[in-house]
Amino acid sequence: MRLSDLTEGAASPAASAWLGTAAAGFAVALGIGLLVGLERERVKGTGQRRKAAGIRTFALLALVGASAASMGDAALLVAGVFVIAAMIVSYGRTSAADPGLTTEVAMLATFLLGAMALAKPGQAGALAIVVTLLLHSKAHLHTLATRLFSGQEVHDLLFLSLSAFVILPLLPDHPVDTWSALNPRRLWLLAVAMMGVTALGYFSLKVLGARAGLAIVGLAGGFVSSTATIAAMGERARTTQTLVPAAASAALMSNVGTIVQLVVVIGTFSLALLQRLALPLAAAGAVAVAAALIASRNSFAKPVNMGAFYGKRVFEPLRAFGFAVLLASVMLVAAWLRSVLGEGSAIWVLGVSGLVDVHAAAASAAQLESAATLSSIQAEYGLLAAFGANSLLKSLMAWLKGGNAYALRVVPGIVLMLVAFAVAVLMA
Repeated sequence: MRLSDLTEGAASPAASAWLGTAAAGFAVALGIGLLVGLERERVKGTGQRRKAAGIRTFALLALVGASAASMGDAALLVAGVFVIAAMIVSYGRTSAADPGLTTEVAMLATFLLGAMALAKPGQAGALAIVVTLLLHSKAHLHTLATRLFSGQEVHDLLFLSLSAFVILPLLPDHPVDTWSALNPRRLWLLAVAMMGVTALGYFSLKVLGARAGLAIVGLAGGFVSSTATIAAMGERARTTQTLVPAAASAALMSNVGTIVQLVVVIGTFSLALLQRLALPLAAAGAVAVAAALIASRNSFAKPVNMGAFYGKRVFEPLRAFGFAVLLASVMLVAAWLRSVLGEGSAIWVLGVSGLVDVHAAAASAAQLESAATLSSIQAEYGLLAAFGANSLLKSLMAWLKGGNAYALRVVPGIVLMLVAFAVAVLMA
């Protein structure tokens, strides 16, 4: 309803309701203008170099937007042209001293939010708060962009955004092979998830710093490869005996990264299977954390050279894509073997797959269960077999790379984690 519609039946219930809604909209618009204007008034400056728009100008802009919206599209268009002209004049007055367009863009945003407030006051108010926070956070955002993030980090984050929001929606969301094992969108989503988890670990280390200790480094390394992390920590423990407790703690914390990855992988392909395995995964993760804390009570306090454990990039795209290719290969081979050898081979095929990578076996089990070509029980037991095979490989790697002292601290934790997972699966 517009103001012109009130010329007849001004006392009707519909008109009264509109007036109440309009009053609320105008009040929100005024609040928006005052909020944004208050922030701009503080940085307006004084003298001839002061900016053209302050608290009164922004309040008026919001009210003009609301008034124009109440009168129809033509009035809104005319008012919009006026606001753009005012922006041009404002920029012309201040461009010599300040070439930025922040205040002028804020003027346009305030006008549009004022117009929006009449129909959607809640959304307009929320957006106004976001706009004001952005305007007020100039110094923090500048520091964040120029000091906290390197050029390579910004590049990696943009690549992650491109992968998640541009490429992912373009991929087909259905199996493309004979055995219904490979879903391109889900595989790409998995690669994106791995890049995201690795990025989270990278920035966690950057924020926590060296005092976080080897345990945090091990957790982040586990997001990439728990087996590789156990081997790397074993080599450090063998060469520096004083690092054995901290290295063992880091190795066991990498198993927590494995559990997190399993949650991501299984949830990507089958939420139903993830719900059934929630307790086993939680039990295994809890045991892994407890074992890591027992293995080294002081590792968190020991300074560590982070560069030795984490690269200069937020994540390695080729490693993430290689991870997805490995998963796809194992899933394809497992599906083919199952079709050749029959239903009864699923569990041991998944167990053998776990020697290569437990996440690949989990992805294969979840995909087959989601496609109803594998029962939930078979998927759970197959994943248990893969978990056991992978635990065996990790234990062997701990002994070969780290020696007896390192293995005696790491292997019991791995075994207890496997037992917790197995008991929870069998009791479910």
